[in-house]
Amino acid sequence: MKQFTHRIQVATRGKGLYPITGEIEKWAHGQSVRTGLLTVFIQHTSASLVIQENADPDVVHDLDEFFSRIVPEDAPWYRHTAEGPDDMPAHIRAALTQTQLTVPIIDSRLALGTWQGIYVFEHRSRSHRRSIVLHLAGE
Repeated sequence: MKQFTHRIQVATRGKGLYPITGEIEKWAHGQSVRTGLLTVFIQHTSASLVIQENADPDVVHDLDEFFSRIVPEDAPWYRHTAEGPDDMPAHIRAALTQTQLTVPIIDSRLALGTWQGIYVFEHRSRSHRRSIVLHLAGE
């Protein structure tokens, strides 16, 4: 079995979903692994990863709107507010989603469904540079 690691940086412009499938696919395909598992891990506590529909932009808009409603920025009971009103809500949103995804590799391709894409889900209001670690194991 072969193993490979890689780090990508994703610049965000505030809250929202940022597609990263293409960059991940390009790197994974270049490792010449026909069958394996790819782990995608984000090294942050105020952003997360999701696999979501990649065809209709209304889906990512609605997801962002949904999270804004269930985790508002103005809850008076938040204690952790030192980094601004969006900080604690960002941590909660990240806890409700995922920091790690696993995607099978079949015939040297990510085994995503037709309408699936991998996204960084930024939960903070201002721009950030997010670090994603990729680990590929297979043959």
